[in-house]
Amino acid sequence: MTGDRAAEREPAAERDGGAPPRQARAVIIGGGVSGCSVAYHLAQLGWTDVLLLERRQLTCGTTWHAAGLVGQLRGSRNMTRLAKYSVELYGRLEAETGVATGLRQNGSISLALTAARAEELRRSLALARAFDIEGGEIGAAEVKRLYPHLMTDDVVTAVHLPGDGQCDPANVAMALASGARRKGARILEGVRVTGVEQAGGRVTGVSWQRDGEGEGGVGEGGERGRIATDIVINCAGMWARALGAAAGVTIPLHACEHFYLVTEPIAGLGRLPVLRVPDECAYYKEDSGKLMFGAFEPKAKPWGMAGIPEDFCFDQLPEDFEHFEPILEQGVRRMPLLASAGIHTFFNGPESFTPDDRYYLGEAPALRGYWVAAGYNSVGIVSSGGAGYALAQWLDSGSPPFDLWEVDIRRAQPFQANRAYLKERVAESLGLLYADHFPYRQPATARGVRRSPLHQQLEARGAVFGETAGWERANWFAEPGQERAYRYSWQRQNWFNNARREHLAVRRGVGLFDLSSFGKIRVEGRDAAAFLERLCANRVAREPGRVVYTQMLNERGGIESDLTVSRLSETAFLLVVPAATLQRDLAWLRRGLGPEEAAVITDVTAGEAVLALMGPQARAVLAGCSPNDFSNEAHPFGTWREIEIGWGLARAHRVSYVGELGWELYVSAEQAAHVFEALEAAGQAHGLALCGLHALDSCRLEKGFRHFGHDVSDEDHVLEAGLGFAVSSEKDAFVGREAVLRKREAGLERRLVQFRLSDPEPLLYHNEPILRDGRTVGILTSGAYGHFLGAAVGMGWVPCKGESAEALLASTYEIDVAGRRVAAEASLKPFYDPGGARLRG
Repeated sequence: MTGDRAAEREPAAERDGGAPPRQARAVIIGGGVSGCSVAYHLAQLGWTDVLLLERRQLTCGTTWHAAGLVGQLRGSRNMTRLAKYSVELYGRLEAETGVATGLRQNGSISLALTAARAEELRRSLALARAFDIEGGEIGAAEVKRLYPHLMTDDVVTAVHLPGDGQCDPANVAMALASGARRKGARILEGVRVTGVEQAGGRVTGVSWQRDGEGEGGVGEGGERGRIATDIVINCAGMWARALGAAAGVTIPLHACEHFYLVTEPIAGLGRLPVLRVPDECAYYKEDSGKLMFGAFEPKAKPWGMAGIPEDFCFDQLPEDFEHFEPILEQGVRRMPLLASAGIHTFFNGPESFTPDDRYYLGEAPALRGYWVAAGYNSVGIVSSGGAGYALAQWLDSGSPPFDLWEVDIRRAQPFQANRAYLKERVAESLGLLYADHFPYRQPATARGVRRSPLHQQLEARGAVFGETAGWERANWFAEPGQERAYRYSWQRQNWFNNARREHLAVRRGVGLFDLSSFGKIRVEGRDAAAFLERLCANRVAREPGRVVYTQMLNERGGIESDLTVSRLSETAFLLVVPAATLQRDLAWLRRGLGPEEAAVITDVTAGEAVLALMGPQARAVLAGCSPNDFSNEAHPFGTWREIEIGWGLARAHRVSYVGELGWELYVSAEQAAHVFEALEAAGQAHGLALCGLHALDSCRLEKGFRHFGHDVSDEDHVLEAGLGFAVSSEKDAFVGREAVLRKREAGLERRLVQFRLSDPEPLLYHNEPILRDGRTVGILTSGAYGHFLGAAVGMGWVPCKGESAEALLASTYEIDVAGRRVAAEASLKPFYDPGGARLRG
C-alpha cells in the first residue's frame, strides 16, 4: 500500500555493480518512474549503451509515495494518447519482466456537486468519446451502487470511465528498470551526478561521485569520476531544477507538500473504483481493504526553498493536520465510514509542480544534448510510461513522434527560474488540478512579472489583464464602474458584451490593441538572407520594406514556426512570433544556423512596443496624427516604412491578424506612451475603441486565421493546414520542400476546416468533438464567439483522404457541445471576407 513503501520497499530483482563506465551513449539522471521509463524505452529501441544513475535508491524521491492513480483522459488528444499507452504498458510489464505492477482497471468515478462542474464533466465525457475512451454519465443512484459507502444526496451528476484504475508506483518503476536491464541498459544506485560538462553549447559528459562511509562529502572508500557522453536526460524530479540550473538550463518547477491518509483495514469495504470529488478537492482509492484519502487543496504548501536535501531518501515531511483538516471534514461527510476507521498512516510527502501544471519534455533550448523529463504535477505515474516512450522516439529519430508542444521544455521562460516566483505560483497550481477548469481562467498568483511599456495607461482605462508567458496582456476593457475582474462560467462570462463591443468596433470603426508581447527576433549579418531563405517556406529575401507571412517547416512539412519576416535592410531582418513560442523559435533558428553561416540572432522583444490599429477607420486615425501618406499606392499591404507619429517615430507594418485594414506600429519602448496618446487623441473623432486579446481572437477566428499551438503544430503539414499560399513555388531549396512536393503529388489526407454553429446560443472554446454525417471525426482546435457573424465559430481537422474539397463540404456536420449535438456549417474559406478585400481596403 502506498504510504507503507518506506518500510516495505522490495529490493530490485537484479542490481548492477561496479564502477560507472568511462563513456555512454546516454546518461539518465534519476531513478524514479520517469528515469526508469526513459531507460526502458531507449533500450527497447536498441540503445544498449544507456546508463541510469540514481543518487540513492530507485524510487526513493517521489515515486515510492505516489498515489498510483491511472486516469487515461487528458486535456488533448496526444496527452491522452500517452496516458493510454502507459496503461497498456503497465498491463504487459508483469508478463515481460516478472515484476508485478499492481495494475487494476477498476474504473474511476468523478462527481459533480455543482452545475458548473457538471458542464465540465459533460464536456470531458464528449472528449473521451472522441478519443475512444469508454465512459458514460451516471446519476446519483448508479454512483451509490458502484460506491455504496458514499453520501450522494447532493450529487448533480457523475462520469464513469471503466478503463481507468490504479497501480503500484514503486513496482511499476522496478518493472521498467528490469525491462531496461534485460535489453542491455545499465542502472547504478548510490551514484550522484555532481555536474554536467559542456563545450561549444553541447553536453560533453557528466562528473559523478559515490560516497563512502565518511562524513561530509567523499569518505573512506568514496569514488569520483567522469563519463563522456553527448546526451544527458534529467529525470531528477524535484531535484531537476537545481540540477538544470547548475548547467545553465531553466527547468521551472518547485516541490509542494502533498497530503493523504491511509486507513486501517475496513471490514466490508469491497473493491471500489477510484473516486474523485474535485468540488471537495479530494480523491479516494481502495487497496487491499484499506482506503486512501488524499487532497489537492486550493492553497498548497511549497517546500524546499533552500533546495531539496541531498540525503532525502524514502523520507516524509512533518505532519500538518491543521492544514489537512478542512478537506478531511468534507471527506467524513462524503464518506461517513472515515469517521470510525482507524488511521494507519497520515502522510505528507513532496511532489514537484510547474507554473502551468504541465510537465517538461524535450531538449533544453540553451544546451544541445541536455534533455528533460520532469515536473509531473502529481500525475507522474500515468504520464511517465508515455513520456518515456515519446522522449525515446524523439532521441532516436531526431524529432518528436507527434505534437508535444504543450509539454515541450522550450515553453519555459528564462524568468521562471526565479525561486520566489515559483514558490508563489505552485502554491496555486497544485490546487488548480481539482479546481473548475473554466475557459479563459487566469492564474491569480505571481502576476505582473512582464509588463508592456503601456501597462499603466491601459490599466487606467479599464484593462483587465490575462497572462501569457509571464506577460500581462489586456484581454478586455471594463466599462466605467464595472468590476475589473473575471467571473468565470461555462456560459457567457461577465466580459462577453465588452468583447462584443470591441469586436464590432474593429469591424465597423477602428480598434487599438497593445501587442507588445509579440516575440521579436532580429537576424542580421552577411548570410542572414540566405539563412532565412533556407529555413522559411516563403520567399523572404525580398527588397527592404517588405513584410512576408511564412512558416518554418521541418523535414516532414510540419509547421515549426508561424511568423512574419520583415526585411529591414540588405543584411537585417525582423521576425515576429507569438509570445508563447519565442524560446522555441529562438532555439529553432540557432540550431538551424550552419557553422559557416555569418548571421547573428538576437531577441529584441523588450526594445519595442507594438500598437495595432485595426478597422475601416484606421487610415483616418493615422492621418490625424501623422503627415505620412497611408494610401494603398503609398503604403500597400505587406510592406513597412518608417513614419512620423505625434512627435515621435514608428515603423508601420501594413499587416492584420483580424482581417481588416490596419497597421502594426513598432515603437521604441521610450516613445510608446507618447505614440499611444497621439493615437488616442486622433481617434476620438472616429470612435476609437481600446481592444483586448479576446476580441482579437474572435476576429481572427471569423477570418479563419490559424494560431500556432492550437490550430497548427509541428505534426501538421503546411498544405493540409491550408497555408500553401505561404509556400513559395519559386524557391529551389528550403527545409521541408521535398515533403511539400510529395504531399502535392499524393494529395491531402486531412484539412483544417472552419465551422459556424447554426444556433446562436451555444459557446465554443476548443476540444469540442466534430461529427461528420453522425460520426466523430475530430475535435475543434480553437473556438470563440463570432460577434459579427452572430454565432460561435471554430476550427478543427477533418480527415479527407482521397476526397475532393466539394465532397468534404457536402457532408452534414455537427459539433458536440457538452453532449448536445449542434448543427454546423463547414467551410474551407473564411466565413468573414473570404476574398480579403477588407485587408486591402
